[in-house]
Amino acid sequence: MPAGDPDVVVVEDDPSIAALVELYLRDAGFRVSISDTGERALDLIRARPPKMVVLDVGLAGAIDGFDVCKQVRAHSATPVLMLTARDAEVDRIRGFEVGADDYLVKPFSPRELVVRVQAILRRSEPDRAPTTLVTAGAVEIDTTRREARSGGRPVALAAREFDLLAHLGTHRGQVLSRRQLLDGVWGEGWVGDERTVDVHVRQLRKKLGDALPLTTVWGVGYRLD
Repeated sequence: MPAGDPDVVVVEDDPSIAALVELYLRDAGFRVSISDTGERALDLIRARPPKMVVLDVGLAGAIDGFDVCKQVRAHSATPVLMLTARDAEVDRIRGFEVGADDYLVKPFSPRELVVRVQAILRRSEPDRAPTTLVTAGAVEIDTTRREARSGGRPVALAAREFDLLAHLGTHRGQVLSRRQLLDGVWGEGWVGDERTVDVHVRQLRKKLGDALPLTTVWGVGYRLD
């Protein structure tokens, strides 16, 4: 592996899929580390923090992908793209609830995986423009440092959760539909269930509580006051 910490840690117990993902990511210029168990993945991520984790849900062993994502999210905002052979809505929602930023259902196009990794990393990199601080109620959103604070205290958010909060913050007072939020945060080419937005809104409300003046406009979408 090239010198330096990995850009991407791929956690996949199917050797053929792991090799394919590694090949395409390396061809795109990423440094890649591979782990085939959740336990090894967590050791690797703690020892050499990556910029991103590509994580299979259905890992063998005592720790599955949901557990890995939950533990990663407990101590960092490292973006996580989940891979799943299960297309059930409950699995996708559970992935978002434990902090995943995006998901791909197997079988998937390795080119699409690379594009999604690149897009997630672009969104998660700090803006080089001057600091922009948005205040909504007791919540402060620092778009340069990618930090959210509630009552002056930092709140750990997943990359996609922060993106959603920042987008709502830059459109304070406006009612944004789920489709508008998907286009603005996930990207206009994103395809999936619009209720993904609702899952991330629930996570923001859970983490920020009453300090977040976020209103549901029934039948339309959401407004940050």
